[in-house]
Amino acid sequence: MKKILLIISITISTLFLAQQKPTLFLIGDSTMANKENPDKNPEHGWGQVLAQFFTTGIEIQNHAMNGRSSKSFRTEGRWDKVEKQLKKGDFVIIQFGHNDQKFKDSTKFTNPYTQYRANLERYVNEARAKGATPILMTSITRRNFNENGVLIDTHKEYPLVVRMVANDMKVPFVDMQLLTEQLEIAYGPEKSKLLHLHFKAGENAYYDKDKADDTHLSKLGAESVAKLAVKSLKPLKTGLEKYIK
Repeated sequence: MKKILLIISITISTLFLAQQKPTLFLIGDSTMANKENPDKNPEHGWGQVLAQFFTTGIEIQNHAMNGRSSKSFRTEGRWDKVEKQLKKGDFVIIQFGHNDQKFKDSTKFTNPYTQYRANLERYVNEARAKGATPILMTSITRRNFNENGVLIDTHKEYPLVVRMVANDMKVPFVDMQLLTEQLEIAYGPEKSKLLHLHFKAGENAYYDKDKADDTHLSKLGAESVAKLAVKSLKPLKTGLEKYIK
């Protein structure tokens, strides 16, 4: 009888696991994060609008958070919440860099070639240990045109380190820095403001003062960036492409 009950229990557990949807977890910073009051707030993270490009066959959990670096995301216990849920067949998109640059904040700053790299490698290894597929992405670019209309990079060594880790550890990789540079350049120095948060005082009810933010995204910017991400995720052949509309 005990053996029969054990077999039944194992069968039920197996069927339950088979029926569970895979989950796409997003970990990163404010450029990816969900924003409060999305109906009124002009600012959107690209992860916030990602679900519209996927079928209902996969769940999406966006754990990205404003102001977090590859270091603080872990020390605050945010990765622990993700890791505890990870199961075989899941996916984890990893995109840090903006806040790892903050050399005046010891809770966030990481040396790109040592701490930052080690943090990325640890996320990759721990995701793989759970049977999940990690996907590395470089940070999206900032709108930073000079007086000659040339888009100037602000991320320095950090995107290079992401590329190195992806190459050395054979991790699926999307170069969002390159893709968003191309996007900003295509829009040009003036029209690219539409991708970000540029408002005069009183122009938008959400801001009572002038707003000129070249890092964070408008809804147009977020949807444009999400489309670029999805288009580049398809050919990686990780299994995630099955759930892309």
